[in-house]
Amino acid sequence: MRTTKGYADGPFGQVHYQIAVPPAAGAGNLQALLLCHQSPSSSEMFGPAYDLLAKASVRAIGIDTPGFGQSDAPDGKHSIAGYASAVRAVMDYLDIGCACILGHHTGAAVAAEVAVTWPERISRVILNGPPVMTAEERETVRSAIQATPRITPVADGQHLVDLWNKRIRFTPGWTSISAMHSGVVQMLRAGDNELAGFDAAFDHDISVPIQKITQQCLILTNTGDDLYEASQRARELRPDFSYHELVGGTHDIVEEQTEDWVAVVAEFALSNE
Repeated sequence: MRTTKGYADGPFGQVHYQIAVPPAAGAGNLQALLLCHQSPSSSEMFGPAYDLLAKASVRAIGIDTPGFGQSDAPDGKHSIAGYASAVRAVMDYLDIGCACILGHHTGAAVAAEVAVTWPERISRVILNGPPVMTAEERETVRSAIQATPRITPVADGQHLVDLWNKRIRFTPGWTSISAMHSGVVQMLRAGDNELAGFDAAFDHDISVPIQKITQQCLILTNTGDDLYEASQRARELRPDFSYHELVGGTHDIVEEQTEDWVAVVAEFALSNE
């Protein structure tokens, strides 16, 4: 199966996206699903899922948040609203009138923002690990991340080992070496934008747009996710939303339990209810 990639003109320069579509199916016959990634990552975090989603008749479109993956970065401060406008730019460029949207962690904040800012463009919403936290909790996590020593390149390459160990420390219970490797590669690619992405997430109170969502919405989580408790808060905020949890896993759940994750996502995206 072939993955096509391209760029759309966005609010801060070019926005990179990738799509997997079965060769025998026309894109117009498939349900469009926008995928918004966690920080500091890229649309590559959904890599193992693209083909399976396409086989399930879902036209999955992974979007690199500005400053991550292969998308240009904002000149100034990053924000969830700015990230959301980049998603809109991709929709316009690909002539997608209406689509489902899924966001993971920071991406969940982006997805919620898109859904309430342009409700006519979004049919269904999947919030995968939505970061519902108090202002105090957001500042605590922000401070902990900012206190982590920056990785500075050194001649013997020790900084690569340090970065690997840093991500391992932030991923207790990890089981997928490929997910760990991909995550480290995306962190290297993000560079200084890593903190900017976290700042955008922690400056944003996702509970506000969550309470404004009018579309059918699924809260998706896994019991081993670092934001599992935050997802329970989202569930309490909107008990009318659908809910599903996978058992175990980490923030790399897409790669750890790809088939189960895809099954849940595709079923909800394709539902007519």
